[in-house]
Amino acid sequence: MSTTAPDGGAGRSPARRLPLLEDLPDVDGRAVLVRADFNVPLAEDDDGERVVADDFRIRTALPTLRWLGEHGAAVTVCSHLGRPHGCPDERWTMEPVRRRLEELSPGVALGDNLRFHPGEKTNDPAFVDELVAGFDAYVNEAFGVSHRAHASVVGPPRRLPSAAGRRLAEEVAVLGRLLDSPTRPFVAVVGGAKVADKIGVLEALARQVDVLAVGGAMAFTFLAALGHEVGCSIVEVTYLEQCRQLLRSGVNLLLPTDVVALEPGGTFGPEANGPRGDTKVLGQDLPDGWQGLDIGPETGEVFAEVITTAGTVLWNGPLGVVEDERFAAGTRRVADAVAGAQGFTVVGGGDSARALEQLGLTERIDFLSTGGGASLEFVEHGDLPGLAALRSAPNAPRC
Repeated sequence: MSTTAPDGGAGRSPARRLPLLEDLPDVDGRAVLVRADFNVPLAEDDDGERVVADDFRIRTALPTLRWLGEHGAAVTVCSHLGRPHGCPDERWTMEPVRRRLEELSPGVALGDNLRFHPGEKTNDPAFVDELVAGFDAYVNEAFGVSHRAHASVVGPPRRLPSAAGRRLAEEVAVLGRLLDSPTRPFVAVVGGAKVADKIGVLEALARQVDVLAVGGAMAFTFLAALGHEVGCSIVEVTYLEQCRQLLRSGVNLLLPTDVVALEPGGTFGPEANGPRGDTKVLGQDLPDGWQGLDIGPETGEVFAEVITTAGTVLWNGPLGVVEDERFAAGTRRVADAVAGAQGFTVVGGGDSARALEQLGLTERIDFLSTGGGASLEFVEHGDLPGLAALRSAPNAPRC
């Protein structure tokens, strides 16, 4: 496994003109608002109390919080948690996160759940005014939500001296260099359920990578575009032509040559009850009623081989229905290959990160992004609303 990120040219770097912590005015004795992404998984302990189950996102913010504290700032963090619908919801109180933050960074305050307020997601100027009231500076340390034009992400830089946090700046630098001048061969492995969610990033990657490996449920739309019979596997008919165009683009696009399929009438998932049905390893053509739910062992080995020989690897998205153990082997094989790769490895957040955590492989990845959706948006567009907002801040470098 490599220990350094691929070199990148500065000319097109998305980090250019991004204000850093050192670009802030003196914060000694000043109040600083930090937008973090503490949307962490929760669990119940033996006493029935809700606690943080995985503090990875909290720990990634600590270098920024430490720097601000060492420079005399009074720090308040704001974040969302879960999916409350614009009003207070006790299920999504920040209290479990507040307790863990106090353990990791004593003295740092944490506000209420941002999404308890309807103005957060609508970027209401009045809510922005409420957020920044009493603060002297703002830091965005929430790469995972910087693809959202929400009040706490894009509003404060219009009103306060602002900066990118340490982790956010690192995310931008790593992903930017990866897309600008990666060590080749550059291999991207993309999984997930919907072509609709990822066709844009697949098209962007096709212009960048040497090998593009596609798995997950969305692979069946590509197989259908090639004329294969895919049984009752998910096919997004409206994207068939875009898939054909991508297949004709000249990119070396790898699709499953075998799949693990579930028999007609079978059930799947973590809580499927009753008869679950037989599974079978099939080729690229599935009989009527059979549903492909994982890449097969042959495909797993092919994907693993190209990963092993890559100079740069980007992986985002599971290759099968990992909640059901019968359809998790493909994702495990890819995770193991990425962890053992000699090239520079980058893994998007979300399900890919959870798979690595469950397998104990996280420490063997060169860079684990804190943002699943944000990392894909960044790969597709080369910028995010939160980054653009920081570059417009009054203290941002002008050249």
